[in-house]
Amino acid sequence: MKPAASPTIAATGLRFDQPGHPPATITEFQGVRSLHLGTSWVQGAMRLARPDAIELEYVQMMMMWLLFVPRPRHVVQLGLGSAALTKFCYRRLPDTRVTAVELNPNVIAICRSLFGLPDDDARLQVREMDALDFVLDPANHGTVDALQVDLYDEEARGPVLDTPEFYQACYDCLGEDGVMTTNVFGEFSNYDKNLLAMEQVFDAVVWLPEVHDANIVVIAFKRAPVLDFSVLYERAGAIKKEWNLPAKSWVNGLKAWMRDHQ
Repeated sequence: MKPAASPTIAATGLRFDQPGHPPATITEFQGVRSLHLGTSWVQGAMRLARPDAIELEYVQMMMMWLLFVPRPRHVVQLGLGSAALTKFCYRRLPDTRVTAVELNPNVIAICRSLFGLPDDDARLQVREMDALDFVLDPANHGTVDALQVDLYDEEARGPVLDTPEFYQACYDCLGEDGVMTTNVFGEFSNYDKNLLAMEQVFDAVVWLPEVHDANIVVIAFKRAPVLDFSVLYERAGAIKKEWNLPAKSWVNGLKAWMRDHQ
């Protein structure tokens, strides 16, 4: 979501720039449409030939919770990006309710117009609001099976919400066996700050090696799971077969983390 755009990408000139928020803009290059917030930082991407697939590898990794929550009732995305996760969960998990929380109305508008985000219905709700307000609302506590957090502004220096209080509220939103995945990107000091804040709150916190451009995906568990890698590899095979996601690499990453942190 945050690699700098290639200088060879030609901007289309199309803007969604309601005042009071960063403008949402796009570039297109080799069949991939990218979302920007008025800067070169890529906030999300969609391959035009496969609009409902997840294009970026680290965004695919945000679905790692499927290893532990194969049939969620409610998935929440904090930070809409290019709507890749929201669309994927909505289209590919037909029994799941999907909520996306996005503060910037320009992002919601461009996703609806140019990134194939469906209109709200009984299963999909896109809420224009601050993610902190959402997670602090007692009405949302205990209601989420999988929480995906990818919150960046146009400068992309680090997560815009990264305090122990924020992560405590994320924890509170999860059901008993709920799982959070979050992208930690930006200046180096952000990594330790976010990991320490999560470790203060969650029962178990694991991070995988960065896949590209310094994006590191963290998975945090409300209740630490028992990791049986034979079972996880079996689940990874099922995820690859059903959703064509590279889940074996996720299990390899978890296994390497366990080896290095024993």
